[in-house]
Amino acid sequence: MPHKGVIAALVAALLFGASTPLAKGLLDSLGPWLLAGSLYLGSGLGLAALRLLIPGTGVRLVRSDWPWLAGAVLSGGVIAPVLLMVGLAGSTAATASLLLNAEAVFTAVLAWMVFKENADRRIVIGMLAIVAGAVALSWPGGAAAIDASWPSLAVLAACLCWGIDNNLTRKVSLADPLRIAALKGLVAGSVNVALAVAAGASVPQPGALALAAGLGFVGYGLSLAAFVIGLRELGAARTGAYFSTAPFIGALLAVLWFEEPLTPRLIAAGLLMGLGVWLHLTERHDHRHEHEAFEHDHVHTHDDHHRHHDGNEPAGFHAHSHRHLPMSHSHPHFPDAHHRHGH
Repeated sequence: MPHKGVIAALVAALLFGASTPLAKGLLDSLGPWLLAGSLYLGSGLGLAALRLLIPGTGVRLVRSDWPWLAGAVLSGGVIAPVLLMVGLAGSTAATASLLLNAEAVFTAVLAWMVFKENADRRIVIGMLAIVAGAVALSWPGGAAAIDASWPSLAVLAACLCWGIDNNLTRKVSLADPLRIAALKGLVAGSVNVALAVAAGASVPQPGALALAAGLGFVGYGLSLAAFVIGLRELGAARTGAYFSTAPFIGALLAVLWFEEPLTPRLIAAGLLMGLGVWLHLTERHDHRHEHEAFEHDHVHTHDDHHRHHDGNEPAGFHAHSHRHLPMSHSHPHFPDAHHRHGH
């Protein structure tokens, strides 16, 4: 069975990718800025309601988490959408779509260079194959080219902000993913709706708003919650690589649902992304490593990393603050919360 982090990251890509062709039909009613805000706000409201109906993990954000989460919300939820709107206003949709593939690159580069995640050759090649597939899918037809104009730079700056968001969210990914995703959706959605209204957006029909909110709950909210689980289990670079299959998933669903043509470009993108995902799925990272002593709170079961009850190990998943003693061992692992060590 694939690792649960892989499943979570691909589910996040599936939900987000499926929302793209559906959101396209709402643009005429809401406009791009108000639609973006409505999707975020719908995700936040839906997840907050869901959080009241089902029990959470019991893992709350602690004081040291809030600066990371605030930075993620500001960077990825508030600043990035505004930069994207500036870029879209002065560039073609094809150009913007191509440039948006830079998010996976920025996420991985920041994870490897700044946050010191492990990256072996197989993972790098896999990520490049997935990004190449996304580029092939969205490359503008004809002789269109991308220049260094301000709109293009604005879209790239938005991708950089989302790359920062992904890496900062990883820092708080041990907390309840529904709570994290709900907070991000509520804050970012409220700010973007307010900005859209201030910029002169007209109030749409209630039906269009309801559709946008529902789509945001599934395609943005549940997708973000799954993305947070992926960050927790795989790290930012690998999660971002899996998530960058979303454009292909959206295009494939457009072919299946809306009977759009199956083009050579879509086939090439699928082959490249399939190669990248296969390289990631068949990764085996195994070496002897040292675990330093540290204390934290998260949902866990009593595996080799969680022997802290002096022989009285409760069965099943549970959450509480616990201390890890120093240990040294060897086993296959990802750069998850317990394996953020140097190489």
